[in-house]
Amino acid sequence: MKVSPYSLSWLYFALAISGAVLTTLSNIDYMMTYGNFNINDFISLANINPASESLSRDLFVGASAITIWIVNEAKRLQMKYMWIVYSSFLIAFAFAAPLFLFLRERRLIEISENEFNI
Repeated sequence: MKVSPYSLSWLYFALAISGAVLTTLSNIDYMMTYGNFNINDFISLANINPASESLSRDLFVGASAITIWIVNEAKRLQMKYMWIVYSSFLIAFAFAAPLFLFLRERRLIEISENEFNI
């Protein structure tokens, strides 16, 4: 089953919105529970037991690899407005990665249409 590039791009966009909303809600819950946002306490809590430590390390390594790919892929495809994606990392990786995939898919559609029209 082949998914249309337009449908795939909107799926990525929906995941980006979900990633922004869900992580923001969790961060608000953290601040309501522990007071102001303290990065040292946040990291400490994210590593409080072996299960959470495993998830934190998994996210760190996976997100690092994907971030390197995002930077290189954006250059390769000559994508515009990448500052939006780079800024979205301040909200959450779960927002930034699917947002990049949405913009990448739209860029691939644009390239495909331009090749077809030549």
